[in-house]
Amino acid sequence: MFKKGTKLYSIFNNKCPRCHEGEFFKHKLSYNPKKVAVIEENCSHCDLKYMMEPSFFFGAMYVNYALAVALFVAIFIIAKVFIGLNILHSFIAIIVVSLILGPITLRLSRIIWINIFVSYDKKYAEKTKKVS
Repeated sequence: MFKKGTKLYSIFNNKCPRCHEGEFFKHKLSYNPKKVAVIEENCSHCDLKYMMEPSFFFGAMYVNYALAVALFVAIFIIAKVFIGLNILHSFIAIIVVSLILGPITLRLSRIIWINIFVSYDKKYAEKTKKVS
């Protein structure tokens, strides 16, 4: 399921969607607002330009919204139904978890967005192995 050549491999390993070799983000996961969403300009292996057009990642806001709504609903159901918290405490749980997972969903939405438009190409992965 997470083998090289699948979209899930690129998404969960933060790799280039075309060659699955180069890093997508400049920094590892950090809660520093200046570092959390900074991406490389190009892939270090296949030279794919990540910012394909100006404001390309504005579309990732829609993906982030969908992830956030799914997360909020899941937290609410867990807090209300399974744990038995009241409404106020359930919403407090949603806020706390969203603050903690905010940087992760932001990064995840960007890598999902680019994977929608760019597919794995085996020739770029093989090409980089010969050059290295």
